[in-house]
Amino acid sequence: MSLVPNLFGGYLWDPFDGPLSSTIANVPRSSSGQHDWKETPKAQVFHADLPGLKKEEVKVEVEDGRILQISGERSKEQEEKNNKWFSTKWHRIERSSGKFLCRFRLPKNAKMDQVKASMENWVLSVIVPKKEEKKPEVKPIEISD
Repeated sequence: MSLVPNLFGGYLWDPFDGPLSSTIANVPRSSSGQHDWKETPKAQVFHADLPGLKKEEVKVEVEDGRILQISGERSKEQEEKNNKWFSTKWHRIERSSGKFLCRFRLPKNAKMDQVKASMENWVLSVIVPKKEEKKPEVKPIEISD
């Protein structure tokens, strides 16, 4: 089957266009990806899926001493209209764009001055080491007769 162009833009018949498609298209999608947070004996470990983002487009910050903040922006590609032979026209835009921000309040034993972040294959990894717990000092008491 083929798509039939409409004089007013779009197509008369589009197999991906339904009665709710325009409503669904206007609902903002999360552009922040998905996040995992796990605790190991030595650290708090975060993984965030950020498909399509470069590490330069992502910020990892510590706010107020105990809040880990991950933010960024996925830019929307613009149509190019400078040349009639090489201009671009979008027919469908499904990839999300926009800013995202997520915050995690960390426990008091987090070493916020030693946070490390890396990004590989569009997965951001953040490691927040934990302070060693002081073992309680045990003082033996002699039992008298």
